[in-house]
Amino acid sequence: MASFQIEGGYKLSGSITPQGAKNEALQVICAVLLTSEKITISNVPNILDVNNLIGLLADMGVKVQQLDTNTYSFQADNINLDYFQTADFYKKSSSLRGSVMIVGPLVARFGQAMIPKPGGDKIGRRRLDTHFVGIQKLGADFSYDPDEKRYVVKAQRLTGCYLLLDEASVTGTANILMAAVLAKGKTTIYNAACEPYLQQLCRMLNAMGANITGVGSNLLHIEGVEVLGGCEHRILPDMIEVGSFIGMAAMTGSEITIKDVAYAELGIIPDSFRRLGIKLELKGDDIFIPKQNNYRIESFIDGSIMTIADAPWPGLTPDLLSVFLVVAAKANGSVLIHQKMFESRLFFVDKLIDMGAQIILCDPHRATVIGQGENLHLRASTMSSPDIRAGIALLIAAMCAEGTSTIHNIDQIDRGYEDIDGRLNAMGARIKRL
Repeated sequence: MASFQIEGGYKLSGSITPQGAKNEALQVICAVLLTSEKITISNVPNILDVNNLIGLLADMGVKVQQLDTNTYSFQADNINLDYFQTADFYKKSSSLRGSVMIVGPLVARFGQAMIPKPGGDKIGRRRLDTHFVGIQKLGADFSYDPDEKRYVVKAQRLTGCYLLLDEASVTGTANILMAAVLAKGKTTIYNAACEPYLQQLCRMLNAMGANITGVGSNLLHIEGVEVLGGCEHRILPDMIEVGSFIGMAAMTGSEITIKDVAYAELGIIPDSFRRLGIKLELKGDDIFIPKQNNYRIESFIDGSIMTIADAPWPGLTPDLLSVFLVVAAKANGSVLIHQKMFESRLFFVDKLIDMGAQIILCDPHRATVIGQGENLHLRASTMSSPDIRAGIALLIAAMCAEGTSTIHNIDQIDRGYEDIDGRLNAMGARIKRL
């Protein structure tokens, strides 16, 4: 298993361009199963989760062609439905949580799907109820085989209906949406997720011939169509990478430019960093972060401690809270980080505490960070990455620490960040892949 060896204390300089968005890529690549015609997708990130999904689709019979480094064409005109019964399908799909989003397209187009309990980050319970209940209400039958640990889904023909989702799940909304576009009649999805990546999926489906209105809101209307066609689609820059680079620059006191960020799609992310006292400037569609030796956390108007919490879009994405937490350790002031969605995502803070950060883990969802400003002197450490986002937070801490740190299990980081060591080393970091 690979590891990173990081020599801390080096500043970054220059510019970096964010990869294509991981979360969008997983959705739109699953959507190619909805048509027999060719679909071309550009700005596809070269990361483990996406590459594994592309490989899974190829094994299912999708014709996959890599046109250049980050552009692929897909044509799902000869799907091998028998492949779903194989041990190879079980192994590959169970290790990739994004594989759950093949259920909607497959049951809508072929009337059947099979999926093992999917894998992914170990960050606590991640319910599939929203996915399954929504597709059930469209007319599918679900059964679970406890011996094989897999779900079997069948439907003669999906029929549109009114759906009020119990949670604004991004992947749940995407899965139901992809099933509904080929269902008979009208589907209404209320309390739908409305993240930019979900909006991108809607735009791609409409380009394929779907009839989706309400895009960008939490109330989607879908008029089912008989068949969908091909299209060309470009994936947005990854907002989580953008936020990670902002935090990296601030904590290491570096001056960098993040290129082509699709600023209008970042929501409150830039302003949330400003609440920590981090300066950033918009130049065209680039974000410039000037060198800062220190930054001070704001307090609320009444003087109470600042709270940064995740929330469904347009609230702050939970995927960045690990970055906010580590960056706050070097701020002046205190902040409460409230991770509402996943109860195990803050458990990596013990590693930061061992390095010298002052953090109180209040409960599985909340941590209070007492920023030490210029008095923070993180010690080098040997750590293991428990998930993608904690992994990048530990990498940021190691880049700021005194001495040489080691991070094991970096496959978790590679799942979400393309060639992160090579790109950061080009800007002055000292990261060695072992």
